[in-house]
Amino acid sequence: MDSKLDLTFTRIVDAPKEAIWRCWTEPKLLLPWFCPLPWKTIACEIDLRPGGIFSSTMQSPEGVTMPTGTGCILEVVPNQRFTWTSALLPDYRPSLTLEKCGGQDGGFMFTATIALEDCKTENGTGTRYTATVLHADEAGCKQHASMGFEAGWGAALDQMVAMIKKGI
Repeated sequence: MDSKLDLTFTRIVDAPKEAIWRCWTEPKLLLPWFCPLPWKTIACEIDLRPGGIFSSTMQSPEGVTMPTGTGCILEVVPNQRFTWTSALLPDYRPSLTLEKCGGQDGGFMFTATIALEDCKTENGTGTRYTATVLHADEAGCKQHASMGFEAGWGAALDQMVAMIKKGI
């Protein structure tokens, strides 16, 4: 890991990795939690295979629709690892444009990995959840960090775990 190019955080969560996996890989389960409230994820497309699409669209509290980019799935290891990139389009087509993210003026390319490992918790079996995002340059990494990477991705994770606990 390169601290100038990469962002990561790890949490122990009280939810089974199989449920977390489903929330990341089934569009109907991703929609309710994928961005911090009061924002909403209103559309999602996932073709769960290497070369498949990972795409989502978010909506601001004011109703502004914001596509967050179309990416390419790179790695699928059920219940363990899920990796996608914004640098490629589906079927490994190179992307010609940088998607704007969160209303920022510029975009940045990234590769994201969600890693899941079994972990004992006070309530039984939980998951060690690690989100890592690799950036092409320091400017993109700084921009992503300033947008609230850890707080935003952490809030979304909390929303996901709450949803799992209610039953999915």
